Amino acid sequence: MSFFKKLFGKSEASGDEAPAGPAGSLEHKGFTILAEPFKAEGQFQLCGRIEKEIGGAVRDHKFIRADRFSSLEDAVRFTLTKGQQIVDEQGDRLFD
Repeated sequence: MSFFKKLFGKSEASGDEAPAGPAGSLEHKGFTILAEPFKAEGQFQLCGRIEKEIGGAVRDHKFIRADRFSSLEDAVRFTLTKGQQIVDEQGDRLFD
């Protein structure tokens, strides 16, 4: 039976489940970007959060895009890249 599980990608060790928390993060220009992709129709959808401490309080902005990826690693990589692009374009205005 394990042959068919591997063949059809149903192995428990395949890493095909979205993590419960952030799958990756990075610091960029004083912001923290968190990758939080989720499963959607058998793929991982680009989803993340951008955080920054302003005036002693942590502010955050969630973003979701239509992009979907077959692997969790690709979804995380592209989510972090998209988060950097959002920070570069909007900066602190993101929280207005």
